[in-house]
Amino acid sequence: MPDDTASPPPAMARCPGTSWDDLMASDTRGAPEFLKRDDYVDLGSEPLDVDRYINPDVFRAECEKMWPRVWQFAAREEELPDPGDYVVYENAGRSYLVTRQPDGSVRAFYNVCLHRGRKLRTEDGCAVDFKCPFHAFTWEIDGSLKDIPCRWDFPHLTDEKMQLPEATVARWQGFIFIREAEEGPSIEEYLAPLPEHFKDWHLEQCWTSIWVAKVVDANWKTTAEAFMEAWHTIETHPQLMDYLGDANTKYNLYGDHVNVALTPYITNSPHIPAGKLTEQEIADIAAERTGLDKMPGYERVIVKPGQTARQAMAEFNRQQYGTDLGYDVSGVSDTEMVDLFTYNVFPNFSPWGGRSLNIVYRWRPWPGHERCLMEVRILSRAPAGETPPRAVPMHLLGEHEAWADAPELGTLGFIFDQDMFNLPFVQEGMKASKNRKLELGNYQESRVRHFARTLDKYLA
Repeated sequence: MPDDTASPPPAMARCPGTSWDDLMASDTRGAPEFLKRDDYVDLGSEPLDVDRYINPDVFRAECEKMWPRVWQFAAREEELPDPGDYVVYENAGRSYLVTRQPDGSVRAFYNVCLHRGRKLRTEDGCAVDFKCPFHAFTWEIDGSLKDIPCRWDFPHLTDEKMQLPEATVARWQGFIFIREAEEGPSIEEYLAPLPEHFKDWHLEQCWTSIWVAKVVDANWKTTAEAFMEAWHTIETHPQLMDYLGDANTKYNLYGDHVNVALTPYITNSPHIPAGKLTEQEIADIAAERTGLDKMPGYERVIVKPGQTARQAMAEFNRQQYGTDLGYDVSGVSDTEMVDLFTYNVFPNFSPWGGRSLNIVYRWRPWPGHERCLMEVRILSRAPAGETPPRAVPMHLLGEHEAWADAPELGTLGFIFDQDMFNLPFVQEGMKASKNRKLELGNYQESRVRHFARTLDKYLA
């Protein structure tokens, strides 16, 4: 007879309590199939070496072997809506001018004068041409040579030779990507399965309404990985446990470049005793602690008899994020209206899916291996039939400013400060480590291990 009391194999172990699959089964509209599938992959239990975060040789290898070969999220379409608009995108020692062309296309030129090497631009803007502030060598916005002062002294420079070099550009759902390498997978292949998962979420209808960034005293991977699992909530964000199913998050891994954390929202953490809060109390606490109850025109979310707080909040969001903006979301599932779908695209891009809260994270070395720039964008959906407005400029917080000092973030600022408090000490602790190893959970930290394995493939 099989022993039903035996512990499951480590790769199969899951947190007890109401599971993600239980919630999908109770969805009032029926959850999409890809949110029901289990795409977890057992990646073993081997520890990670701290060298990948603290060794400058690893960072140099990333700059030489990884960054030139990956698709990088460089800009959103609404940052450069008009011909001549350009964004200066910089990362890992490279600098690019991501530029809107007269025909609506986007091209990315290396932001370097071909004469003496000065950067052509240091800030975003709009231009009729790119003139070097050093000697006035000038290029058209299509990268072709426009003028060389004292041209008589440069008979060896042809117009063809002086065309600004370009990076490869791709566009998807309002995001603009660049890649230094000319060859490699298409953006659809690289992002798979995002094109399928996001096809009904239409982030091209959205615009960057909030954009806050801060330099963090930690490696870019240290920082990114802090957002790859939800179970740190129990200690780092205890105020969320009344309405966030942290340890019952579902983790799926896809290919080399994409993974996702599917985190239940408007439901108890499994660490909260069952029955401690009523469904109405869960809805009320969520509205209070997220600042929802401070929104203009807010009316209390009432949980009807036989209804869960999640189902009631889904109905509220259908009105708030759908009907009021002119979209028909009457058939959209509860999970798409309330839950947190935190996708991660290797190496440094994290777009949230769903229909209610669409956050985008990006992490970049700043400029070396022990600091990084973390950016948080919130995308708002434009009313149906309207063109999304121009993106707001990035609000770069100062060294002594907290995320909570950015009023546009609301209660999210305090949550990010809770995360950031840990990271410098993680970076310092790894340098002081005796055994030089990081021991990871098999399931809840599987995205960290997945990320590390993909990086190792590029470095190899």
